[in-house]
Amino acid sequence: MAPIPGSGLAKGLAVTLRTMTKKAVTEQYPDVQPDLPPRTRGVIGLFEENCTVCMLCARECPDWCIYIDSHKETVPPAAPGGRERSRNVLDRFAIDFSLCMYCGICIEVCPFDALFWSPEFEYAETDIRDLTHERDKLREWMWAVPAPPALDPGAEEPKELAAARRTAEKLAAQADPREGTT
Repeated sequence: MAPIPGSGLAKGLAVTLRTMTKKAVTEQYPDVQPDLPPRTRGVIGLFEENCTVCMLCARECPDWCIYIDSHKETVPPAAPGGRERSRNVLDRFAIDFSLCMYCGICIEVCPFDALFWSPEFEYAETDIRDLTHERDKLREWMWAVPAPPALDPGAEEPKELAAARRTAEKLAAQADPREGTT
């Protein structure tokens, strides 16, 4: 059976008419900020106080886009008669976002929760060399990180909290011997 001449044109016009009758979904982006999901992957933020310069993030990064420099400092003993300790001090923490593929491996391997996803996404630069952001800029993005979602009310209590609660109850019972007797 031969197609009717002009049927393709009629189908195309029908699609056009259906589209014209629907309301346009236009985001006025520069003037109105988009509503992003709560855990959007925008850029990586650094919580510098938690960083121990363990270098796990830089070693595990498949793109080698994390640059860390540090030096060792001697810390005096905490108690008299103790020995001095040495600790790493962060000098430079930078991420080259022109190389980063936003895989999140660095955030996952950080044992001290120093790296987080920030929903900030407006960090475009006119020069590719300006996409290497130092720790000051990464720290600014940290404050845009949303709080983690609340725990499920029906979930079990975390083991760490349960152990800490039991220990606190034991210490309270030892401190007040009248509670243990009847």
